[in-house]
Amino acid sequence: MGLETGAELPPHPAERPTRDDYVAWRTVTTRWRDDDAYGHLNNATYYELFDTAVNAHLYEATGQDIRGMPQIGVVAETSCRYFRELGFPAPIEMGMVVDKVGTSSVVYRIGLFQGDSPQAAAEGRFVHVYVDNTDPARPTTPMPDVIRAAVTPLLRT
Repeated sequence: MGLETGAELPPHPAERPTRDDYVAWRTVTTRWRDDDAYGHLNNATYYELFDTAVNAHLYEATGQDIRGMPQIGVVAETSCRYFRELGFPAPIEMGMVVDKVGTSSVVYRIGLFQGDSPQAAAEGRFVHVYVDNTDPARPTTPMPDVIRAAVTPLLRT
């Protein structure tokens, strides 16, 4: 299944994000194993960084082990736009902003920067949907107030 011949792609933001587009920051150290055979950051590592940026923020902002809460955020959607290569040994700065806070979901954007460039080397979209952690069927549930309080300050107004 794919696009039909002549079908248009959905709209795509044309501009490359800059450091000014993000609210919260965290720096991570790259590791030798993060690079692939071509000497740049492996694609899967970008997604690990997005996951780390979001969940580390939630741990720090709430002061709680978010895995043990009655409602937990599960990843419902993730994507990445790649603009230039990243790799070992330089650290990566991760900027984060929230685009939307709903009743049971949060939409994050995470920019990855390496070096002095004001433009992101990559940008990820990461959507958490909150589900009932006590029910094996995991129905969607309103996000906990402590999570809402942690993500609302990241909204770009």
